Amino acid sequence: MKFTPAPLDGVYLIDLEPRSDDRGFFSRLFCQEEFAAHGLETSFLQFNTSFTRAQHTLRGLHYQLGDSAEVKVVKCTAGSLYDVVLDLRPDSPSFGKWFGAELSAENRRMMYVPRGCAHGFMSLTDDVEMLYFVSAAYDGKNERCVRWNDPRFGVEFPHAPLLISEKDAAAPDFDPAWHLDAGLTNTPFPRS
Repeated sequence: MKFTPAPLDGVYLIDLEPRSDDRGFFSRLFCQEEFAAHGLETSFLQFNTSFTRAQHTLRGLHYQLGDSAEVKVVKCTAGSLYDVVLDLRPDSPSFGKWFGAELSAENRRMMYVPRGCAHGFMSLTDDVEMLYFVSAAYDGKNERCVRWNDPRFGVEFPHAPLLISEKDAAAPDFDPAWHLDAGLTNTPFPRS
């Protein structure tokens, strides 16, 4: 695997290095030793999948707080998507900055999303399926969502969303007191 640092602290694009012959190819999606050598998470509790039916559907920007904060490794297995990471770690040198990249079944690229970063994506084709590894179990009371077009951050998606969930459309603009304090009791957003 080839690990390329993104412009956000701790975010990586991971390219597979397939071994090919006339039959096709073989490649690792995860290697504990290689992840550890780059200082990345090596313990994942869930492998999830997501299917998005229509092109230009937007999901996100989601993250979890406290002990529920999760590392994600995201891979597109069908179609193509634009994957976005927004750094919400107050002590990070890239706090408030975002990074996006195309992940597709064709390029087989993966995105490593550290704890404390919000994540979202837009489908670039119909029938997009993604696989993502997560390091913590889902915890609804510690889930947060930042509005996809919060002007504070200026995240740019390649197209205006044609479909977005009510939860994501109603997500608040960033408020550090609510978004970063795991001790606050607010109504959690249901998982989309």
